[in-house]
Amino acid sequence: MENCDQRTEVVLLACGSFNPITNMHLRLFELGRDGLNDTGKYKVVKGILSPVGDAYKKKGLISASHRVTMAQLATESSDWVGVDDWESSQKEWQETVKVLRYHKQKLNHSYSTNNFDEVASLSKPGRKRKREAGGRLPVRRNQPSSETKGVPQLKLLCGTDILESFAVPNLWKPEDILEILTDYGMVCITRPGTQARKFIYESDILWSRKENIHLVEELITDDISATKIRRALRRQQSVRYLVPDSVLAYIEKHKLYTAESEDQNSGVILAPLQRYTTESSRP
Repeated sequence: MENCDQRTEVVLLACGSFNPITNMHLRLFELGRDGLNDTGKYKVVKGILSPVGDAYKKKGLISASHRVTMAQLATESSDWVGVDDWESSQKEWQETVKVLRYHKQKLNHSYSTNNFDEVASLSKPGRKRKREAGGRLPVRRNQPSSETKGVPQLKLLCGTDILESFAVPNLWKPEDILEILTDYGMVCITRPGTQARKFIYESDILWSRKENIHLVEELITDDISATKIRRALRRQQSVRYLVPDSVLAYIEKHKLYTAESEDQNSGVILAPLQRYTTESSRP
């Protein structure tokens, strides 16, 4: 008798600087997949890394071309996590909700044309993929729901810091947060002692969609951060086993992460703060 898997398929999308990508970034995907799969309701089928574009203007942010290449090197050995460069290739900073809309449309398109295997290859080095003229798909808001039979749900994968950032004035638009929670949902990796549940309780927006926020506790903790990696590299200290060997070799070859690179965008207002502060000041 044929065994029919009734679990809802899910694609996890992680947006971020990945400056540089670390082993902890990769662990987020493993933890997110285990957390959802263990519920018995979901089956994670794909993971997507989406490095932010240079227009984000974060201090110390090196070129997207380097960050995308390092992410590709880091995921070479994975059979389910890959890299997509659409966000990083945009001239203007793209809100996270727009990146989600793009990938939702991409999933709907690939499934409607029975072309998922080709599209799901993402941008692994050495692989070819078909894209429309201009190298990207148009982003449209009104797309078929991810509940369409056969199309996986798309969920935002993140750490507790993203939840906390929702409270920073002018960093997120409330309507974007609501759309992310309503149309996609989040898989948030938490650490023992963090206040994720308390933060959700204290936020009206998060509380109203709490059923769409999946908290996954990280029980084997590791305090790796890209900021600490860059600091060690500037001081010519070893970061081996904190980042994949291929990524470390790339950093050393191109002499990335110096005192000069850390001053990149110094004094420049972060793109979302600049955009939303300007919008809020208009009559």
